[in-house]
Amino acid sequence: MPKGVKVAVIGGVFAVMVGGAGYGAYNIVSALNGGGATGSAGPAPERTGPPSAEEVEDTTTKFFAAWEKGEAAQASTYTDNNAAAQALLSAYGKNAHITGVTITPGAARGTTVPFTVKAKVSYEGKSKPLTYKSELTVVRGRTTKRALVDWQPTVVHPQLKRDDTLVTGEAANPPIEAVDRDGAVLTKEKYPSLGPVLDTLRERYGDKAGGEPGVELSIRHADESADTSLLTLSKGKPGKLETTLSASVQAAAETAVKKYADSSVVALKTGTGEVLAVANHRSDAFNAAFEGRVAPGSTMKILTSAMLIDNGVTTMNGAAPCPPTATWQSQTFKNLDGLKPDESASATLANGFLRSCNTAFIKLVDEDPLTDASLTTEAEERFGLGRGDWKTGIVSFDGSVPASTGPDRAANAIGQGQVQMSPLNMASVTATAITGDFRQPYLIAPALDGRQLATAKGLSSSTAAQLKQMMRLTATQGTARPAMSTVGGDIGAKTGSAEVDGKATSDSWFTGFRDDVAAAAMSQQGGHGGDAAGPIVAAVLRASG
Repeated sequence: MPKGVKVAVIGGVFAVMVGGAGYGAYNIVSALNGGGATGSAGPAPERTGPPSAEEVEDTTTKFFAAWEKGEAAQASTYTDNNAAAQALLSAYGKNAHITGVTITPGAARGTTVPFTVKAKVSYEGKSKPLTYKSELTVVRGRTTKRALVDWQPTVVHPQLKRDDTLVTGEAANPPIEAVDRDGAVLTKEKYPSLGPVLDTLRERYGDKAGGEPGVELSIRHADESADTSLLTLSKGKPGKLETTLSASVQAAAETAVKKYADSSVVALKTGTGEVLAVANHRSDAFNAAFEGRVAPGSTMKILTSAMLIDNGVTTMNGAAPCPPTATWQSQTFKNLDGLKPDESASATLANGFLRSCNTAFIKLVDEDPLTDASLTTEAEERFGLGRGDWKTGIVSFDGSVPASTGPDRAANAIGQGQVQMSPLNMASVTATAITGDFRQPYLIAPALDGRQLATAKGLSSSTAAQLKQMMRLTATQGTARPAMSTVGGDIGAKTGSAEVDGKATSDSWFTGFRDDVAAAAMSQQGGHGGDAAGPIVAAVLRASG
């Protein structure tokens, strides 16, 4: 080898450097280290975009390993919210007493990784295995540009919400054995919709039903709602709690709502206000059947008709023309597509009701002696709505019919504008309409805790008779006929379609009665009242016979 020539090994590659560490030698070293022509290697380029498959695997492996070891502080460093993650993961071991954690990841779907947790919950000598499934997503850190777990409480347990935590210890309330009106036991396993309801009943009445608390792993909710029991280490002694529900009607309600997305239904006894069924089909635990606050669409025309009759504006056989459009204070209202206008002498309130003609009602809202507050007064004084005094036994909404000026006065009359209702409210409206008496709905007898039920003066026998007949006509000859055709007995109904800002389709509403049972449903799956809500109500009413 000639003088002045040296051989160096760089990363397993032989390089020949001429003249010692001259320019050519530097160029080779720089190139092999990713350096540029500036004469400096510099930092590796910053990563952008979604994490790669390798990054997802690396991050989840490290996160799961730290979680399994109970190293909350270390595990949280692999997330994009260190403080929140550390708090919940610390509680996982310290407050929930969960140990022996083994996490088995499934096949990644892009940056989302499903996994199964197997562990043990131990407390004061009592121990039980715990198994559940969850998932996490890996994202690119905004500032660090690292691949990090997108922190959500559901990573730790799928039922956790923001600021919730896990605790193990003596239950906050004794367990209950809730039974229906005939003594049949009601469980969340058999009636999934009742899960949140049963949790609330336990919180409110566990200490009144004569039970003794056990030891449980529970979710303690940040919103102070009833704890959600996840695992029972020792059962305690359940107290028996009687409800007004009917197991058979509840079963029908559960089955019916599952057929339509974001749907809810309530059924009750018209003569007493006793709730026979409450069911929801939703992705969350919100009891929309009792607590929903949405526009009820044309089901509101039951109440509006009562207002028109009670104020002497018209009767069911009085004139109510149905033009193609109607304008109220600069806003133009129209009917549903396909509804044939009728401005003849035979166009009555009953005809407009059974065909659900919007313009027939809009044309009447400015008649004397009606004012901006007339619909509100009718709702509060005769139907018991909007006063905030219902005491059903669980959390519920009483409806809202505010006095409105401008276009909203007309919109309220057809269940749009500022009116808000739940299926519970509309089932109650139907019961009041056909009996003439307002009886506040309830799920637990008031005698158990001394609750005072709300009262209202109700309707005259003449008004109730007209409303009931108009609902009968709607069920047998009008828009509700397709849904109610399979329901026997003395039947009546009203359909509704409620337009919602930002949604391409309207919400579906339907309320009806069969003999002495009223039921109301809504579905955000959309469509006309008879498309989704109608079949739900019909199924529940059939089961009530």
